[in-house]
Amino acid sequence: MTNRLRSEIEEEERELEEPKLKVQKPKVVKEQSNNALTDFFRGAVSKEAATEALPFVLFLSLLGMIYIGNRHSAENNIRKIEGLKKEVKELSWDFKTLKADLMFKSRQTEVIKQVDSLLGLKVSVEPPIKLNAK
Repeated sequence: MTNRLRSEIEEEERELEEPKLKVQKPKVVKEQSNNALTDFFRGAVSKEAATEALPFVLFLSLLGMIYIGNRHSAENNIRKIEGLKKEVKELSWDFKTLKADLMFKSRQTEVIKQVDSLLGLKVSVEPPIKLNAK
């Protein structure tokens, strides 16, 4: 027990010898705020207060219905957009397929085959002749 003052040691010894009496402090009851929400849950709402709050409650219910309706319309719009995206993708595939078919059918060899079978025309073997007019 070095480095301690003698007075500190004596105080500790006195505290150990004396029995401590516990003094109970009176409990302080907190006043509850007069707030409409706590009154409502405690069931202490009067008819007059309920009647006064009725326009506000109706306003809140109207806002709730508007919110729900807005949410439904937004979801419907999202569904329509997704359907249109799928339709655009399918039409894009159809366009690419038709374009590839057209490119294939417009090749010279394919045109020659079609003209030969349908119209009976043959490809000229002779080179074209240039005509000069005076």
